[in-house]
Amino acid sequence: MSRFIINGRKELTGTFRPAGNKNAVLPMLAASLLTDEPVVLKNAPQIMDVRVMLDLLSSLGVTVSQRGHSITLCASSVRHGRPAADLCRRVRASILLAGPLAARHGRAVLPPPGGDVIGRRRLDTHRFGLGLLGIRMDGIKELAFKRAALRGADILLDEASVTATENILMAATIAKGRTVIRNAACEPHVQDLGRLLIRMGARIDGLGSNRIVVHGVSRLHGATHTVQPDHIEVGSFLAAAAATHGSLRVQASLDEEAFEVMQRTFVRLGIHLVRDRDGLTLARNQKCRVQEDLGRTIPKIEDGVWPAFPSDLMSVLIVLATQVKGAVLFFEKLFESRLYFVDRLIEMGAHIIQCDPHRVVVAGPSRLHGTHLSTPDIRAGMALVVAALCAKGRSIIENAEVVDRGYENIESRLQALGADIVREI
Repeated sequence: MSRFIINGRKELTGTFRPAGNKNAVLPMLAASLLTDEPVVLKNAPQIMDVRVMLDLLSSLGVTVSQRGHSITLCASSVRHGRPAADLCRRVRASILLAGPLAARHGRAVLPPPGGDVIGRRRLDTHRFGLGLLGIRMDGIKELAFKRAALRGADILLDEASVTATENILMAATIAKGRTVIRNAACEPHVQDLGRLLIRMGARIDGLGSNRIVVHGVSRLHGATHTVQPDHIEVGSFLAAAAATHGSLRVQASLDEEAFEVMQRTFVRLGIHLVRDRDGLTLARNQKCRVQEDLGRTIPKIEDGVWPAFPSDLMSVLIVLATQVKGAVLFFEKLFESRLYFVDRLIEMGAHIIQCDPHRVVVAGPSRLHGTHLSTPDIRAGMALVVAALCAKGRSIIENAEVVDRGYENIESRLQALGADIVREI
């Protein structure tokens, strides 16, 4: 167990290069099971969830080689379809092994996946979509996926689940015939997975939309792919810099859609970003004032399926709002436990009214003070780090390894920007 010790009130200023997208690389690792040829992933983040996923693949017989941010996988000698149960319980992404394993090797047996406890995370959409392709899912304490004839299907998802879309997409690439996935998730990481699959020989149309069409092929081959920058990490560091009244240059080229999704929400808090060919810039001395809606009513920031604002950035934006003049309502629509961490912010001096499990009103600016905290999940953990960075005095944040699951070398990268943060083991 480790902890962060943070002395706040230090401006974050400098240049930041984001790691590869956590939510893109995890399904890409699973996609290596679809071929017996090597798959090389570049710009893979060195985070705990990736390490666990690599151990899971190794437990199946996949050959794994890692050099820095480059990972090479070869699934030519998969021995069985039962990954290590203790590892499956540590990451939500373990469910992404089901589609590729069952599609190519006939069966997969997994315990229910682990991951952050931020609300109910259904598996019914996985069962429904994979079932239409010919992969039956049974069990409760242990999930058994068994393939019959793998055939394309017309699938209307009951929710735009990211992991269900990814599981179905991977299995459909080698299913006989045509698959249409309607109400598909279209987040940047789903699109990036699709680009890897296309490099592997898959035939996919409609990436970036909620209607994806897959024309099944008999086999996939190896490929080399560079994982896109993590827009969630970019948003987290931008929020940290803005909350400490600093400036930040992000050396990464986000696509226009990801930038617009982020920009339109930061603008509600009076913070403007500038995008150019080589990255983003957050300038110092911005107004940091909530932009009211017409009629001078309190504005609302809400999350949703892409291209709505991503739920993974709600926690850090709530912290940023405590340092901005004005009031704003945050509406978390996707996870009923995402906002429970605000009790810690109130303890630090934030002016927050929790209306219900899904809505909080934040009135700023608040003078936060340091305190002793514990990290409940990855994104709340990063939000508490941001709160401690702009608070007066010393904060101790327990369970630092939870943040390590989603952010690479977080303390050294914050130190490089001027933060007074150390890890104590």
